[in-house]
Amino acid sequence: MRLGLIADTHGVVRAGVHELFRGVDLILHAGDVGGAEVLDELELLAPVTAVYGNVDAGPLRQRLPQVAEVEIDGFAMVVTHGDQLASRRPEALKEAFPKADVIVFGHTHRPLIRDLPDFTVVVNPGAAGAARFGLEPSVAIMETEPGIPPRVRIVPVR
Repeated sequence: MRLGLIADTHGVVRAGVHELFRGVDLILHAGDVGGAEVLDELELLAPVTAVYGNVDAGPLRQRLPQVAEVEIDGFAMVVTHGDQLASRRPEALKEAFPKADVIVFGHTHRPLIRDLPDFTVVVNPGAAGAARFGLEPSVAIMETEPGIPPRVRIVPVR
């Protein structure tokens, strides 16, 4: 499967996301969505599994879980914004979600891919919304197939 990983859109779906996510089978959104219209727009591209982040309020927070768990190609995946955890270090995320093979999180706006010693992959796709903190907007593309470790890359969004 080909997955689009996205976080921290804060109400904005950049045009480049449409191009980068063309042909993905599923989109995982790690919170701070910014409005239901963001999910509606992403769902035009592929089915979306999303969680709420610390700035998501009202109906969106009622619609979305804080943590989502999905199984894809035999891999247990956890999606969380991560703000509810004292630390967003990859090792701390693994401690919080010990059964996960893949953990997708957001909140920091800083892209990260970390392979842990137990073969868990921890990914922060960065922030895909308006540029903040001097960081370039980004998403991630992950490819999975049974029995082969997931392959993931961070992609800048123009």
